[in-house]
Amino acid sequence: MRYCKLCLYPETKPDLSFDEHGVCNACLNYQYRAEVDWDRRKDEFLSVIEQYRSKNGDNYDCLVPVSGGKDSTYQLLRLLEVGMNPLCVTATTDDLSDIGRRNIENIKKLGVDYIEVTTNPVVRRRINRFTLETVGDISWPEHVTIFTVPVRVAVQHNIRLIVWGENPQHEYGGPAASTLKNVLDRRWLEEFGGLLGLRVSDIIGQIGVSRHDMIQYTYPSDEELARVGVTGIFLGYYFPWDGYRNALYAQGYGFETFPTMVEGALANYENLDNHQMGLHDYFKFLKYGFGRATDIACNHIRRGRLTRRDGLELVKRHDGKFPWTYLGKKIEDILAPLDMPVQEFVEICDRWTNKKLFKCDNQGKLLKDRFGNLQKLHIDNG
Repeated sequence: MRYCKLCLYPETKPDLSFDEHGVCNACLNYQYRAEVDWDRRKDEFLSVIEQYRSKNGDNYDCLVPVSGGKDSTYQLLRLLEVGMNPLCVTATTDDLSDIGRRNIENIKKLGVDYIEVTTNPVVRRRINRFTLETVGDISWPEHVTIFTVPVRVAVQHNIRLIVWGENPQHEYGGPAASTLKNVLDRRWLEEFGGLLGLRVSDIIGQIGVSRHDMIQYTYPSDEELARVGVTGIFLGYYFPWDGYRNALYAQGYGFETFPTMVEGALANYENLDNHQMGLHDYFKFLKYGFGRATDIACNHIRRGRLTRRDGLELVKRHDGKFPWTYLGKKIEDILAPLDMPVQEFVEICDRWTNKKLFKCDNQGKLLKDRFGNLQKLHIDNG
């Protein structure tokens, strides 16, 4: 398997490409930052938001989608610093953790109006189970509503500007045209918003889900967006994005980190709100041979906080372990609301595992250690 010469991303990562020197486009995007005039970008940001600031105070200046995480806390702080009056909107996750709830409450304490939209949990858990089986993603409903719910609220409240955080296609690698975008629109959502080829309309009529069950999962029409004039911008286009720095800054305003390193990761400050995220990240490892630990290690390597060699050793130690717990919650308890025993989950995992990446016996059965961990065929040894 081919790996980036500078970071640890493998060629199996979707939308990743390499230049003639074997450097991935995520690293090239980061190198491009040195050429950006960030002072000019900040001035551009101030000019953009000024166009949307309410002149008489009869409406919000913008809408900020928030999860309570480090990045959304950072987004909000940057907007408050320049005197914006934002409406914060959360699409509640299915298995919200205690620390996730505390961080949401912390955002409210920063002094903002706040709306939390919780989709029908009975329907959502049917979808969680269905999408785990059909597209290998237990978090598909969350990935959809994190984009649709804030846009729907913006239309309902006639808010023209939505301020998102990073452009993940820039931070983690993606097609060149998408990495330079500073606007999130319907086309971006459909291509990169985590739908995995499964449209909302594909679910209607299945697993007892009707059209009215999917209202919050549905993006507003072009006519509705045009009537209000909704625009979504990426804050990461205007300010150099760094999740670790965002976490440090957010902590200064009450953001709470996990007491230990999060399972399957190399950090205690990321993906703290949803117990299902450990299962979601594990499926990325099954499909592509890398997981959350690789993502975090690559970000640190690019910024000089880890050498590639040390990052590689940490990834080998932490990436792709079977998710027996996440944020301290046992897998049995995470799966219980989906009415799914662990053995059925393991069988689904095996169906989605890319056998070109992992060792199998002579009968094609995946080889695992006594903890249920797979063994990769192709390991980057530096």
